[in-house]
Amino acid sequence: MATFLRVTIALQTLAVFLAPVTAGLLLTVPSGHALHSASAYTVFVVAMVHVVAAVLAWRPGGGSARPILHAAVFLGLVLAQVALGIAHVKTVHVPLGVLLFGISLLRLAQVRNPTSAVRRSGLA
Repeated sequence: MATFLRVTIALQTLAVFLAPVTAGLLLTVPSGHALHSASAYTVFVVAMVHVVAAVLAWRPGGGSARPILHAAVFLGLVLAQVALGIAHVKTVHVPLGVLLFGISLLRLAQVRNPTSAVRRSGLA
C-alpha cells in the first residue's frame, strides 16, 4: 500500500503542476475554461484518493497516522482553492496554488525516500 501512496502523491503533484498550465490556456484559447475546470476536478479527485491511500497505507502496519493528517489538510486546501477559483478571488487563488504545488512536491520527496528522513533525524 505504500507504493499506492507514492503513486498517488506523484499523480497529485503532476495534477497540481498542470493546473497553472490550463490557467494559461484559460487566457488564450476558447476552451480554456473547460480545461482549467477539468484540471481542478482532477486535482480534487486525486487529493481524495490521496486520503484513501494514506488510510490504506496506515491501516495494515499500524504506524503513524501523520500521512492521513497531511492528506486531509491538503484536501482541505484544495477545497479552499476550488472555492476561491469559483469566486474569482485570484489574489488568494494563485498563491494558494503555488503553496499546494510546494506542499505536494515536499510530500513526494518525503515518500520517495522515507529512510533518508530517518537517517537525517538521527533516529537510525
